[in-house]
Amino acid sequence: MTTAAVVLQLLILAGALYDTAALLAPRRRRLRRTALETAERRLVAQRLHGRIDAAAYREGMRCVADRRLSRRGRRDTS
Repeated sequence: MTTAAVVLQLLILAGALYDTAALLAPRRRRLRRTALETAERRLVAQRLHGRIDAAAYREGMRCVADRRLSRRGRRDTS
């Protein structure tokens, strides 16, 4: 019983340390994720409003899934 309590306490401590490290991580990683989320939202909006066709939408989402901001590795200006 004591062993189980120690293991659970270690897991809680590890989780707390992980969360603290994530909060203190370099901002660049968080900014990159935010940029990808923004690119995804922009693609969905463009598709819903009929500004891009299905092929362009799939290509854009493929880029987001590959963690790139746009085709050919450069930012979308639209």
